[in-house]
Amino acid sequence: MSFKKILLIIVSLFAGLVVLFIGSLLLGRLLFKGEEPGFSTSQGVGLVEVKGMIVDSHEPIRQLRYFLKKDNVKAVVLRVDSPGGVVGPSQEIYQEVKRLAAKKKVVVSMGSLAASGGYYIAAPATLIYANPGTITASIGVLIKFSNIEGLLDKVGIKSSTIKTGAFKDAGSPDRPLSPEDRAMFQAVIDSTHEQFVRAVAEGRKLPVEEVRRIADGRVLSGEQAKAVKLVDKLGNLQDALDEAGRLAGISGEPVVILPPKKKVNYLDLLAEGAEGKFSGVLNKVGGHGLQVTYE
Repeated sequence: MSFKKILLIIVSLFAGLVVLFIGSLLLGRLLFKGEEPGFSTSQGVGLVEVKGMIVDSHEPIRQLRYFLKKDNVKAVVLRVDSPGGVVGPSQEIYQEVKRLAAKKKVVVSMGSLAASGGYYIAAPATLIYANPGTITASIGVLIKFSNIEGLLDKVGIKSSTIKTGAFKDAGSPDRPLSPEDRAMFQAVIDSTHEQFVRAVAEGRKLPVEEVRRIADGRVLSGEQAKAVKLVDKLGNLQDALDEAGRLAGISGEPVVILPPKKKVNYLDLLAEGAEGKFSGVLNKVGGHGLQVTYE
């Protein structure tokens, strides 16, 4: 047999193995689409984690809805380690936790920090665990503004604004807030603060006035929060998982089930990055974004 024929056979075998390997991967993705490696069909407790600033609700909502649909997931633990965040996403996660808690037991486990928006999303749970030293509560709302008018004057930069209404540039960094601006923004945060108070009262089944007395932005330790009924029990993540299993009627230590990872779309990442940079440029050249936050 000639050398060329031997080489052709080797190349053909190698190509066949590559095709077989790729085909096996594709078949595996079709058969086990959306599941994590090691996914369990046994009864267990789902685990959803919310960490850092709450600026987007999409991923927590995706995970909560995933567990809502899974019959083998008998309860869910929501692990919160967040200082709070933007009002809208916090309210959206709150609603999803509330919807899930109406169908399955939801136990919150607070990490080192579960304050403001981090507490907001925990309020409708079946049960809330905190460590004794967890920093929590901080039931309040704020809007921050910066004024750089003096700095612009020093460097000789003048700005002009053309607007369609008296309040359209309210909060702009190149002019001070007028009394009318302050009154408008105060009305906005008073409204969102009242929404926060009502949400906590409803979620914790407490009188509104009782919540309002401690809804002045103060932070509490987990131990203090338990004393005013914002937290049910003191304990760590494992305590919360065990409690969720007991509430769901699971005997022994429950299996912990993780949600499938979100598939990465690199085109979306590029688009989001470009959008973020463009927004940053707009803000630098004189635009201003208004963000009401629970923090």
